[in-house]
Amino acid sequence: MLSAAAGQQGLLDVPTLVFAAVCIVGFLGMLLLTTWLQQREVRALAWWGSAYLIGAAAIAQWGAREPVVRLPPEIPEAFIFIACGMVWNGVRLFHGRKLWPLAVFGGAGVWMILCQFDGIEAGSPGRIIAGAVMIAVYTFFIAFELARERRKSAYSRLAATVVPSFYAGMFMVPLGMHAFLPEVFAAHWLTVLALEAIFYAVGTAFIVMLMVKDHHVHFYRKAATTDGLTGLLNRRAFIEAATAMHAAQGARGEPVTLLMFDLDHFKSVNDRFGHATGDSVLKVFAQTAMGSVRATDIVARLGGEEFVAMVPETMEGACHVAERLRAAYETAGLMVDDIAVGSTVSIGLATSYKPVADIDALLLRADEALYLAKREGRNRFRCAPEEPGSDEARARMAARKKPADGLVRRWVARRPKAADVPATG
Repeated sequence: MLSAAAGQQGLLDVPTLVFAAVCIVGFLGMLLLTTWLQQREVRALAWWGSAYLIGAAAIAQWGAREPVVRLPPEIPEAFIFIACGMVWNGVRLFHGRKLWPLAVFGGAGVWMILCQFDGIEAGSPGRIIAGAVMIAVYTFFIAFELARERRKSAYSRLAATVVPSFYAGMFMVPLGMHAFLPEVFAAHWLTVLALEAIFYAVGTAFIVMLMVKDHHVHFYRKAATTDGLTGLLNRRAFIEAATAMHAAQGARGEPVTLLMFDLDHFKSVNDRFGHATGDSVLKVFAQTAMGSVRATDIVARLGGEEFVAMVPETMEGACHVAERLRAAYETAGLMVDDIAVGSTVSIGLATSYKPVADIDALLLRADEALYLAKREGRNRFRCAPEEPGSDEARARMAARKKPADGLVRRWVARRPKAADVPATG
């Protein structure tokens, strides 16, 4: 990065390009800040907007032949690196990562030190090349942060990774010009840098707005498909995901196993400790369940104290999952919110090899196995036989689909008889 060389000529009018760059960068900064004022939850927009305005001011000071405030040329150049660091930190903040103050001021500090060495004087080729390389390094780091994020759509992920990488490579052009076209470099380096600044600003703003759009799509999709208390999939989302897994596995002749969970004596937990503790118990189970399965498995909350999971496993493999989860929750449920709750879970399993249009039959069989586990003493798992579920289980499932009020959804039709289970709880 250099202070403008007075009288330098290029293929394009350099002062006009610098003025255009300042206007474009400043306008994009105001746009991003205005967007932040409308969407205060996206704090990264404030970082990006501020970075653009700082960059616009730095470019104006750097490129002006007669600046309003005369400063050493390395000062406005250092502020350009501060703007780059703020963009990098904005990306980290947007994706929920820690801010790095060193990333904001580190480049500016390094630049101030570099400018004290011979060969990096204002107007020298070494200064131009050093500045372009530092911006390229910042841009590569931004591309790396974007490449780490996997929640975006494939299109957005490609754009957010390829575009910064392209701009990082573009800022290496002065290095190639100096090596292979020294005469062209000497005559037109300022023109090249001004054009690069314009392209970089517009491209980065495009990526930012694409990221914000994806953020909102992800937010509303998550709100529509997840349970608000536990963060697990809701019933509708589970049915869709489980049906798709069942179809894919069945097409290959491979099984799926459905696990149905019911927290033991959950009504007693609410009665004794209150609904706030009951909510905490549900959250603890959800965390335990997610920690006991793989990322490719599907876990959901059906409602109340009932949860369900589907795994692409045989019955034998799913039994290992069930026992691991049961044992983990037996430990995790002992103390909840510093209260000796002693919560446990009963589990029913059912396996299927044949793809079907829906998974109701599989849910019925798993539900029947679940109630067998509860009748035999709870805090255990039982496996469903191969035959279809019984009429009793079908009636319970039909009742379960009806709306219910209150935190805990209990259905009279599915309560075990007093002779089948202990009266406590």
